[in-house]
Amino acid sequence: MAQLVTLQQLKYFVEVATHGSITAAAEVLYISQPSLSAAMKELEARLAKELFVRSTRGITLTADGVEFLGYARQVTEQAELLEQRYGTPTPSKRQLAISAQHFAFVVNAFVTMVQEADSHEYQFTLRETRTHDLIEDVRTMRSELGILYRNDFNRRVIDRLLRDAGLSFHPLFIAKPHVFVGSGNPLARRRSVTLDDLTPYPRLSFDQGEQNSFHLAEEILSTVSVPKSIHVSDRATIFNLMIGLGGYTISTGIVSEDLNGPDIVAVPLRVKERIEVGWIAHSALQLTHQAAHYIDLLRTTVAEYDVEVLE
Repeated sequence: MAQLVTLQQLKYFVEVATHGSITAAAEVLYISQPSLSAAMKELEARLAKELFVRSTRGITLTADGVEFLGYARQVTEQAELLEQRYGTPTPSKRQLAISAQHFAFVVNAFVTMVQEADSHEYQFTLRETRTHDLIEDVRTMRSELGILYRNDFNRRVIDRLLRDAGLSFHPLFIAKPHVFVGSGNPLARRRSVTLDDLTPYPRLSFDQGEQNSFHLAEEILSTVSVPKSIHVSDRATIFNLMIGLGGYTISTGIVSEDLNGPDIVAVPLRVKERIEVGWIAHSALQLTHQAAHYIDLLRTTVAEYDVEVLE
């Protein structure tokens, strides 16, 4: 008879997968690196499956490892909830990793989640990253959730990439496009703007690296030719260039004054396109409690804005 996998082995496996390193996980777990390495080899032997690809740069999960991680996270989370409810009164450790396009509301909901975490310790990760890397993060279970948008232009390509990765898209809300500009920009005082109004100003876009396809752009209307264009890699820089250079970007219209101050203004853009924002995850895996709670916080965060929240 095959030996059963233990809860301790599952906890060890989750930590190793999360850190991508036996050594780093061993430090967090307060055990020796050889002991943890032996435990993972024993786990693979019990399952008769190879879960890791080991190299000098660390470890990555195999396809079996990705699938197993989804179930292992669910089991360890439920075990911690049971312990919290019926065992020790000490709150359990909260864990969640999220990858997202550069959306302010994602950070807002993340801040609320961390503030609400009823735990003496937690391990949360938020990666604002390129579209292709975001999808890859979720495919490999580096992140449990991904947040991105699609519209009529990129829908077919995004859906194909998700399908090939074994992921599914779940809509959160539909927004009318807005232009983000600095409060000192003349457009900030307009009730709405057109594409022609934007011509004198530099368009700011998030760089997509080697996967710099129009279909993976984080901004709608990416195929529209403009005389001035600047690509950046992070949200802080794009906000600085809105203020310093009078640049603009096109997004959902959801901007947080609590986090970003009053210097960035959202102005409605008069176009027919709509932006559908949603979360992605593995199609065959149930979300952990923490991930489901974060999605609820996302809905609450955007509900106060002029968007159509979807259930």
